[in-house]
Amino acid sequence: MNQFLTLPEDLPRRLQAHADQSDLQDAGWIHLDPQKLYPAAVLVPLIRENGQWHLLYTRRALDLEDHSGQVSFPGGAWEEQDGSLENTALREASEEVGIEPTSVAVIGKMARLDMISWFQVTPVVGVIDTPLKLKINPHEVARAFTVPLDWLADPCNSENRPRQFNGQTYQIPYYREFDGEVIWGATAQITQEFLRLLKV
Repeated sequence: MNQFLTLPEDLPRRLQAHADQSDLQDAGWIHLDPQKLYPAAVLVPLIRENGQWHLLYTRRALDLEDHSGQVSFPGGAWEEQDGSLENTALREASEEVGIEPTSVAVIGKMARLDMISWFQVTPVVGVIDTPLKLKINPHEVARAFTVPLDWLADPCNSENRPRQFNGQTYQIPYYREFDGEVIWGATAQITQEFLRLLKV
């Protein structure tokens, strides 16, 4: 059964309320000293394919310094010329997979998320024009793929696993393999937070 035939009309309001939480500290996620964190943003790209909504993910190139070989959303560190974190997400998506900023209808931002790589990531949710035409930058991205929201929302497809960081144990979400890829960690956390917003 397809749960996500349409997006909620009040999704911008839900995203704003989520962003007003400031960060996901209360969700049991890692919380680091904000004075030591670098601002960053990712685009959470919504794509309509075959009558249902999907999210677009990338697998990062193996020779990158941070999170190499991991599944992520398009994104990266804020740069001064960006002006805003929304522009950071759009610039990085353009550089990594060729999504033109003009083809993205930004809906809103989610709460910030601290990373063990000392970035504080702001997820920016946007609907991407279709048909999708990607231009993969092989220096940054090994591949891009989409996953249906229905599959991501099925509790049978994910679980929490304990991981240690700074002497504390955190329950980190993992999805089972989809199309040869495993979504876990911060990317899985953002995904699950977004799905919860859709169901409010």
